[in-house]
Amino acid sequence: MNNTALTIMCLLPILAMTNMLFNQTHFLMTLLSLEGITLSLVLFVPLILMNSSAANTAMTVILLTFGACEASLGLGLMVSMSRSCGNDMLKSLTSTKC
Repeated sequence: MNNTALTIMCLLPILAMTNMLFNQTHFLMTLLSLEGITLSLVLFVPLILMNSSAANTAMTVILLTFGACEASLGLGLMVSMSRSCGNDMLKSLTSTKC
């Protein structure tokens, strides 16, 4: 793997976290940012473990499992929120009308 691809792989988790900090208007956008963080870590952690000669198969499967659980819980919360409040805006969670 060349240095440019390695640099991009190392910057993916940071870019995904920055995206999550600045896209907090809709609940769906926050969930997509969390998925980006999870997927970038699924790519990033085995790359780091490969350089340290550690076993990386189990860690990748664990990260993918947590990513699937996070996605299903987030989707369930979003459906519940849209049914009770009528939208997926995060600002409506703090208001008294919901």
